[in-house]
Amino acid sequence: MLLTIDIGNTGITLGLFKGGQLGPHWRLASDNERTSDEYGILMMQLLERADLRISGKDAVRGVAIASVVPTLTGVLARACRDYMRVDPLIVDAGVRTGIPLRYEDPRQIGADRVINAVAVRRLYKCPACVVDFGTATTFDALSADGEYLGGAIAPGIGVAADALFRRAAKLPRVDICRPPSVIGRNTVHSMQSGLLYGYVGLVEGMVSRFRAELGPEMKTIGTGAMAELIAGETGMIDIVNPWLALEGLKIIFELSRS
Repeated sequence: MLLTIDIGNTGITLGLFKGGQLGPHWRLASDNERTSDEYGILMMQLLERADLRISGKDAVRGVAIASVVPTLTGVLARACRDYMRVDPLIVDAGVRTGIPLRYEDPRQIGADRVINAVAVRRLYKCPACVVDFGTATTFDALSADGEYLGGAIAPGIGVAADALFRRAAKLPRVDICRPPSVIGRNTVHSMQSGLLYGYVGLVEGMVSRFRAELGPEMKTIGTGAMAELIAGETGMIDIVNPWLALEGLKIIFELSRS
């Protein structure tokens, strides 16, 4: 089995692949204070809950890691070595991805954006726009030939909500969800409306601009923890795959073994 791990600034997604299919998968909070032992024990507990073992036919034989948090990369890699006895593949500038990168400096592309692009190129038609709702909201463009062209980066919806709470003395912290109506009748609903529908407007505007450059046949794929919520409010997202990054990690791992 293959364990895939995508380390983000806010969350960590993990998924197990068996026979090429995504099986049990989880989301954890990113925590720079956790040690490799703590992460190792946590991962073993997740495997046990999925009725899997460290040895035998259901053992994890490979691990692929993508990370945008350098301080956590080594911690998770050490946990895999110590607790699963597997040396992980870490996606970085030297790893074969199978996708042409047309960025001015490919080393500046976040690993999360690369693995998303790899998955979209394999699973869906190009040209495409990948919208990832994470700590940042990223928009990535793939050409009709499947080349990674670049994209755009905006603050994530969670970052915006946190900024309102921290910078405005009378505004509370709110859950990001659909309010009863666009016109809020109280402060909480007004904030939820501004956050949700404001980001819907951001997505619609950016996707329209990407389509103007990539062509009318462009597909839009939404991913990340907030993808389903945003996609439910707009028709601009054609496909929702919250676990897209894990699929990209699997593809890159397979390429590294070929």
